[in-house]
Amino acid sequence: MEKEQSGADNLASIREMLAGSGYGEKAIEYYLTRPNQGPLKDADQITELTGPCGDTMKTYLKIENGKIQDVKFDVLGCPGAISAAMALADLVKGKDLDQALKVKDGDVFKALVEIPDQKQHCIRLAVKTLEKAIKEYQDQKTH
Repeated sequence: MEKEQSGADNLASIREMLAGSGYGEKAIEYYLTRPNQGPLKDADQITELTGPCGDTMKTYLKIENGKIQDVKFDVLGCPGAISAAMALADLVKGKDLDQALKVKDGDVFKALVEIPDQKQHCIRLAVKTLEKAIKEYQDQKTH
């Protein structure tokens, strides 16, 4: 029981620190729950990209009939990078590749509701990683 309480206290502490740093509730939930954390078994495309801040994202795509059936991210980075990747995955699941390429930074920002200004580049990294993965997949299919 004491260990459970310690875990709950730790989560509350993390939640409080993130909120104090400017993260909204939706971004905090994505960070804590990480619903789209990889890897993805039998991925059709795996792409990795490192941002200028040093955060690294690996995207795993499962594509069937030109649609993203599933997408996962492995992220070595800050809460902003993790939250952005998790939100982006939710936004593109079920979309065809062209629709997914139309998802931009502003769409992810809206999904997160609130993220610190200095973490906007994290959203950019998530979008660029996904775009690179889709383009690499499309290039493989045409060659």
